[in-house]
Amino acid sequence: MKKILLGLLLLLSFLQADEENLKVVYDLTTKDIAKIELNILKGIVAHKVYFQKDFKELDVTIVIHGGAYRYFVKDPSSTIYKNDKELTKNYNELQKRLASLAEIYDVEFLMCGVGMRHNKMQEKDIVPYVKVIANSSIGLIERQNEGYAYIPVGD
Repeated sequence: MKKILLGLLLLLSFLQADEENLKVVYDLTTKDIAKIELNILKGIVAHKVYFQKDFKELDVTIVIHGGAYRYFVKDPSSTIYKNDKELTKNYNELQKRLASLAEIYDVEFLMCGVGMRHNKMQEKDIVPYVKVIANSSIGLIERQNEGYAYIPVGD
């Protein structure tokens, strides 16, 4: 009987811990590399570490549109961003750090398909850790209705 009660208590504690998971969706529209650095590359890692100390998980989704497409192309030289000197100068290091968010920190990246077409991009032009969705509004609506906190990162 004690084992059953102990098992039930453990199960309840796991269920309660799961309810404490926090969720955030970043509405990423900026073309400003300094804002990407501060809010995405440094900010997300700092937030994940902060909540982990209390044994809380932070689920992060980034919805990409606006000026932010440039940071998620496989090869800027073959896109409309080929003349963006700051992007091409920092591209390799930036890609490593963004990919590590997906791989190490389990950040979900969603890109607006409508804006991709307007920016003359196809799915084959995008880095593999980004998922293309119908449009950014749908991604934001879905995540916010799932209880994700909303953080805009724009110009």
